[in-house]
Amino acid sequence: MESVRSTSRPALAVAVAMFLLAACGNAPSKEEVEAAKNTINCQLAGDRLVIRFDAGEARLLMPSGDRISLYQIASASGVRYSNGSLELRGKGTDLQLVRDGTATPLVGCEPYQLPK
Repeated sequence: MESVRSTSRPALAVAVAMFLLAACGNAPSKEEVEAAKNTINCQLAGDRLVIRFDAGEARLLMPSGDRISLYQIASASGVRYSNGSLELRGKGTDLQLVRDGTATPLVGCEPYQLPK
């Protein structure tokens, strides 16, 4: 009976160590944490839209999966980004997307949360 206990303890210790290492491997990287600080989720006509703000640029992940880059342009107040056919504008999390002169409000905008 003693030999079974002796061999099971090291095996248990190895299993626990592997579990802990695997859990640590899933932790977000420093770059992911920094990117998340400048990223928000919104609803566009009921679908999820992700916006990441970076130096002079807003990168959109559209509900369709398309990625669109918009470039910052001068604004009297708030933010304004455009690529010539699509424009993002507003203040804080009160944003709207303008396409072909029609503005669609973005609803429920909030900071992006990294998966745990």
